[in-house]
Amino acid sequence: MADRARIAHLLRRATFGPTAEEVDAAERAGYDATVRRLVRPAGADSAAPPPPVFAAVAELGKDAGRADRQKANQQRRQQVAATIEWWLDRMVAAEHQLAEKMVFFWHGHWATSAQKVKAAPLMLGQLQTFRDHGRGDFAAFTARMVRDPALVVWLDGQKNTVKAPNENLARELMELFTLGIGNYTEGDVKAGARALTGWTVDRRAGTVRFVARRHDRGAKIILGRTAAFDADGFAELVATQPATTAFVAQRLWFRFASGEPIADEVKGRLVAAGRDIDDLLTALFTDAGFEGTRGQLVKQPVEWAVGAMRQLGVRPARLSEQQRKQLVSGLNGLDQVPLRPPSVGGWPAGAAWLTTSSLQARLRLAELLADYAAPPVLDKLRAAPAAGRTDALARLLVVDGWTDRTRAVLAGAAGKPERLLQLGLVSPEYTIH
Repeated sequence: MADRARIAHLLRRATFGPTAEEVDAAERAGYDATVRRLVRPAGADSAAPPPPVFAAVAELGKDAGRADRQKANQQRRQQVAATIEWWLDRMVAAEHQLAEKMVFFWHGHWATSAQKVKAAPLMLGQLQTFRDHGRGDFAAFTARMVRDPALVVWLDGQKNTVKAPNENLARELMELFTLGIGNYTEGDVKAGARALTGWTVDRRAGTVRFVARRHDRGAKIILGRTAAFDADGFAELVATQPATTAFVAQRLWFRFASGEPIADEVKGRLVAAGRDIDDLLTALFTDAGFEGTRGQLVKQPVEWAVGAMRQLGVRPARLSEQQRKQLVSGLNGLDQVPLRPPSVGGWPAGAAWLTTSSLQARLRLAELLADYAAPPVLDKLRAAPAAGRTDALARLLVVDGWTDRTRAVLAGAAGKPERLLQLGLVSPEYTIH
C-alpha cells in the first residue's frame, strides 16, 4: 500500500473522518509520527466545546401533581436532547479525534441509555469518565466504571443490597465488559453481585454513595478466588484476567480494524501489549495485519454522519435549531443516536447497517448534509473541470478511488455539486472503508 493510501486508511479508522488537509499533513509527518500524535496528543483539546451546564431538575415526591411531573420529564428530555446535539458537535470539532472516537467506542462498549437513566448530568459524567480514564490501565478504568452513576442506574446497581442481591451489573460486567461469554460461571455472577452491593445514586448531585449497611461483607468465591470482595476488589479481579485482555483487544480490533475474525497471531501480538489502552491502540495501528483490513468495516451511522460533517465543513452548533433536530432525526432513521443504545449489548455492526431501509434513510440524511455544506466546499467542486469533479470529490471525501460503476453514477451528477456530494456520501466506497 502506498504511503498516502496507508495514512488515509489509518485516519479513516482512527478519526471520525479525515479531511484532505489532515491527510496531507499526516503524509508530511509520516506514519509512525501520526500514530504517536493520534494516540497521545499533546495538551488539551482547545477546539472541543465544553459540556453544557444544566439547571437541576426538581426531585418530586409521591404527592407531586401530574402537571409538575410532566414539566420535570419535559425538562429532562430537553437536557438529554441538548447533550446529544452538543456531543455530535464535539465529535466534529475535536482536534484530538482518536480521543473523542474512543469516547464513542466506550459508549458502545459500556452501553448505557439515557432513555432509562433519564438524567443528562449523569450521562455527561459517564462521557467524561470515558474521556479521563478510558485510555490508560483497563483495570483502573473498570474500577471507576462499576461506580459510575449512570451505569449503576442503567443496570439496577442501586437496587443491589445484602438482603436482595441484583445480578444485572455483575453479569454484564463479566459477559459484555470484561471476560466475555464462557469465562465465568453462574456462581461467579451471584458472588459478584454480592461484591457490588451497597452503592446508591444521588441523581441531584450526580454521584454515587456507599451505604455500609447495604453491603455484603462476607467471603465470596469468584473465579476460584476466595475473599471478602467489594466493588474495587471484584473489578480488579475480573479486569486483570488474561481473558479480559484478549476480550478488550478483540473488541478494539473489531471496531477499528476489521469485522472479520481476528487472526490468532494478530491477537497474540495485541494481547502482548498489555492492559494499557493507549499501548493497545498503538500496537493495533502499527500491526502488520492492520494494513490488510481496508474495506472490511462498515461505518456506523454516527461515524458516517460525523465524518461527512467534518469533510463538508458542517458544525452542528452553527445549524439552526430545526436543522439540528433534522440531523438527530436522520440518525434516528438510521437507528443510531448517541446516548440511546438499543440494549446493554450496544449497537449492531457490519452488514446490519446496510439494509434497504437504511439506504433510504442514509440518502435522506446525505441530502441534508449536502445542503448544509460550507460554501468553500461547494466552490472547490465547482472550480474543478467537469471531467475531474469525481476525482475532486474523492479527495474531498478521502476515498482512494471509485469503481467504474460508481464513477459512472457520479459523472451523471457532475454538474450539480450538492447532488454529487449526496451520491458520494452513500457510495459503497465511502460507506465501507
